[in-house]
Amino acid sequence: MKILNSVLSWAMEKRMHQIELFLKFPHQVQNEWFHKLISTAKNTEWGKKYDYQSIDKLEDFKTRVPVQDYESLKEYILRIKHGEQNILWPTEIKWFAKSSGTTTDKSKFIPVSKEALEECHYKGGKDMLALYYNKFPESQLYSGKALVIGGSSEINQFSKDSYYGDLSSIIIKNLPYWAEYVRIPSRDIALMPKWEDKIEKMAKAAIEADVTNLSGVPTWNILLIKRILEITGKQNMLEVWPNFELYIHGGVNFSPYRKTFQTLFPSEKINYLETYNASEGFFGIQDQFSKEKNDMLLMLDYGIYYEFMPMEELGKEFPKTLSLEQVKLDTNYALIISTNGGLWRYMIGDTIKFTNINPYRIIVSGRTKYYINAFGEEVIADNADKAIAKACEKTGAIVKEYTVAPIYIDNKGKGAHEWLIEFEKHPNDLDFFETTLDNYLKAINSDYEAKRYKDMALSAPKINIAPEGTFYNWLKIKGKLGGQHKIPRLSNNRENLESILKTMAVS
Repeated sequence: MKILNSVLSWAMEKRMHQIELFLKFPHQVQNEWFHKLISTAKNTEWGKKYDYQSIDKLEDFKTRVPVQDYESLKEYILRIKHGEQNILWPTEIKWFAKSSGTTTDKSKFIPVSKEALEECHYKGGKDMLALYYNKFPESQLYSGKALVIGGSSEINQFSKDSYYGDLSSIIIKNLPYWAEYVRIPSRDIALMPKWEDKIEKMAKAAIEADVTNLSGVPTWNILLIKRILEITGKQNMLEVWPNFELYIHGGVNFSPYRKTFQTLFPSEKINYLETYNASEGFFGIQDQFSKEKNDMLLMLDYGIYYEFMPMEELGKEFPKTLSLEQVKLDTNYALIISTNGGLWRYMIGDTIKFTNINPYRIIVSGRTKYYINAFGEEVIADNADKAIAKACEKTGAIVKEYTVAPIYIDNKGKGAHEWLIEFEKHPNDLDFFETTLDNYLKAINSDYEAKRYKDMALSAPKINIAPEGTFYNWLKIKGKLGGQHKIPRLSNNRENLESILKTMAVS
């Protein structure tokens, strides 16, 4: 394993030279990818529809091709699932990443081409290591094992030659043979569809392994870790994995989970690396390793051309979008992508902010659909996560999961936000927790502050405590355990909250 670690260290150093190229010439690299994508897809059905052959300038592309979402592409994707090819992308597409992004019933099936796997998702995985080894050249990361929780994959019933599953399962199924040597658990365990059985088998497989790094959504990793501690009787995970050094996370904001992980891995030597990896593409990797810096480098050479839509353009028939050289710092943009998987001017639903422009670094600030604006308060996920983190800091609490929904204004009272919170560690003073959360939201969101002025439009938030296991049970009932399924943090209606409260009532 030490020889393998040395070989990988050398390979990662080589990749750093390529990363430095797009850091130095970001606009040129993005422009090259734009022309390459258009040229590659010019003879597809989509390319002919919008006459890609004659597109020479970016403005032609913007004025000719409308901004898309999943609904507008769904009929094309359905045809590909039935076996048709050369529709959105010229090479064969037989894999589809099943994604909801939330716990709603509707599923999306994102086409995953060979190019998207190799030039985007796998490249992102390699670059995580490259950036990590660049920062920590003496790392022994691959002297041990990498533990990865995969999703489930099953044959797509639309065609005998096409398959769907969580993105993680698609990646695991297509990994080169040597990758199986450095990761656990075995593929058959990693791809088990029943999550309770999978967690049990993963826990037992991981106990004896020399795990140095762990990756995945925090919720499911915490569940696995707690089962390992139950089986072993150990106090923390460093007693189980003494050489552990890195946790790679993404998909949800890590701030509410950081204290839990620091308790599970009680050492200042443990490093945390954030990524921005979705079914649609691999977009960002944290390249600075400090508690103060959790923004991510925008990866510019993964077969993706980026556009950025100012939030005031959202909902317009012909919205204005910006190219990389036009963006401003600390401004919310809806992310628009054109990819080597056949997504064209596709709005993925996330909002991002630039924290730096040389090089380009971003944070995920929220969702275009998942925010609370029931009273003009414009509270986004980034606001809520920061307020939760501040309230935990001031009261000693640790939050496991939470969701927020509006209490609508009626004859009985004013509007408010209802927070349903499942605590890992309860606050020493719940009233102070509520006050801190409310005040911090006022401090970071002027619209919320204005609506809360003298309780005129919004009353103080109402906090309900959810019993242990509430959110897990709700996901289980909805058949949404594991993979990329997450608790919807914010909503403009009470549908999810009422559904969770109903689960509590019958538990």
